[in-house]
Amino acid sequence: MKRCGILVGFLGLVLVPLAGTAAASHPPHRVAVNMTDFKFALSKVAVPRGTAVFRVTNKGQVIHDFKIAGKKTPVYASGKGGVLRVSFTKAGRYKYICTVPGHLAAGMWGVLRVR
Repeated sequence: MKRCGILVGFLGLVLVPLAGTAAASHPPHRVAVNMTDFKFALSKVAVPRGTAVFRVTNKGQVIHDFKIAGKKTPVYASGKGGVLRVSFTKAGRYKYICTVPGHLAAGMWGVLRVR
């Protein structure tokens, strides 16, 4: 009987850390963001909670940037771009915009749904 109890206790110690690391190791959700004059095109309209990696590319003729959930890219010239990582801990609707003056008013915004 003692051996059985020791084995069960040992397995419990081994399995608990493994379960915790599996939940924390979800890969980030990748979203392509193409900016044109004056709109966005995202490869996904919704993502699960967690980290999202936005690959942002300016395919327009004028400068643009991308802002969502309080994080923002630099302003990119035509043909340029970069990556923006954002952690979404809560489900909801997140508005994204271009912060270059006049671009939001011209319709450069949208909403990403986080489930």
